[in-house]
Amino acid sequence: MKIPIVRGLRWVLCAGMLLALNGQAEDKKPDASGKWTWTTPGRNGGAERKSTLNLKVEGEKVTGKITSPGRDGQERETEIADGKLSGTDVSFTVTREFNGNKMVAKYSGKVGPDKITGKVGTERNGEAQSRDWEATRVVEKK
Repeated sequence: MKIPIVRGLRWVLCAGMLLALNGQAEDKKPDASGKWTWTTPGRNGGAERKSTLNLKVEGEKVTGKITSPGRDGQERETEIADGKLSGTDVSFTVTREFNGNKMVAKYSGKVGPDKITGKVGTERNGEAQSRDWEATRVVEKK
């Protein structure tokens, strides 16, 4: 009689361990918080432009700043707006002003452990434009 109880106990322990491991995997969702970088091609064959994004996530709210070179070569830091995180989907907008003209870029993507991959959309001369966007997490050296 003791053998069936031991087998039953083993089954319960194994099932409990599997559920615990599954719960840990769900808890380890990719985190959008941190520092991210990417490059975009320069205008007219010029040098690539490196951008840096610092994000902070609180619940579903995303805040942060993006730093990228301006047309004069000086780095510009701009606050992001409308930042949201839903599961692994992240989105935010960046509004910059050039010579009195506002340009709004709408970023959206999927957050992975070390990459955000998605699209950035803008409007130019009344036409919507979109391009791929892939940022890589910057791992701070300790």
